[in-house]
Amino acid sequence: MSKIHCRKEHTTGRITLTRPEALNALSHAMCAELEQALLAWQHDESVTQILIDAEGEKAFCSGGDIASLYHLGIAGKFDEVNAFWREEYRLNSLIHHYPKPYIAFLQGYVMGGGVGISCHGSHRIVSESTKMAMPECAIGLVPDVGGSYLLAKAPGYSGHLLGITGYRMNAADSLWAGFADMFIAQTKWQEAKTALIEQGTPDVLDSYAEDAGASALAAWQEDAETLFSDFDPDSLSAKTEGRSDDLARSITKALSANAPLSMMAVDKMLDRLGPDCSFEQALDMEYRFTSRAMQQAEFIEGTRAMLIDKDRQPDWRFKTASAVPAGLVEELLAPTPYTDMFLNKGDSA
Repeated sequence: MSKIHCRKEHTTGRITLTRPEALNALSHAMCAELEQALLAWQHDESVTQILIDAEGEKAFCSGGDIASLYHLGIAGKFDEVNAFWREEYRLNSLIHHYPKPYIAFLQGYVMGGGVGISCHGSHRIVSESTKMAMPECAIGLVPDVGGSYLLAKAPGYSGHLLGITGYRMNAADSLWAGFADMFIAQTKWQEAKTALIEQGTPDVLDSYAEDAGASALAAWQEDAETLFSDFDPDSLSAKTEGRSDDLARSITKALSANAPLSMMAVDKMLDRLGPDCSFEQALDMEYRFTSRAMQQAEFIEGTRAMLIDKDRQPDWRFKTASAVPAGLVEELLAPTPYTDMFLNKGDSA
């Protein structure tokens, strides 16, 4: 049974994730159906805009179906794993370059793959329930699905903070960091969606927008620069020792849980990409790591601990930054020959 509902309502292409029992986690089949619908509508003159939302109160989308990739990896089917990454990134690229308004309503958890199918669109709506994050370092991966593009362009060192720690942004944080465009209270969502569909244009959304309040992430900027401008997981622990503020607690929690190799790779990725990077450069950089993550990094063990056995006790091969072999991060981020298979430069998908 399909877990995504794609249909046309007047001039709006509507997409609804219908897997609330799994926090709308994206399966391979769901990604394929979403891509098929977007390709069909992009040159359809009767469709003026896309509206994507999800069933359930807890999550828009908690991420990709990483557990299925784990089982493929355990079976040694690495080519199939890498084919999935390329197909997912191709979808993210399609959304980023989509020629029509792409409007996403983002309640609850919006993480990993959920960011990839929403935050590259033109209109990203958050609410009082939004909890947005790129927590991939906790499973031995790095922020992908185009997430590194958003992180690289976030103000100051907030992208490093978000990517390395997996900090959960609320609505105000996600607006400030560039992951969202507009706050609308959830009590007004149904009315806003009805108006969107009746009028066929996102212009109606302005009348529903409200102030999301102050962002803690914005207030941390000076501190974030001091802590992350010369990042090393081992020294960062020493820098926050004795502190009990919210930022220090977030950092301490991340350092005790996340893979040091992944955190070091995120720092290197964002430094290389910089705020002027293109979407294609970000996807390329992400694939360099993800395509090697099962065989050369910590992805198998991180996924086991967090999603399979759920003991939340990953036994990382490299437990500290000093234990990571010299040159390994650079090896994981070396070019691969496959990126032209998913890079979409906006001509046609």
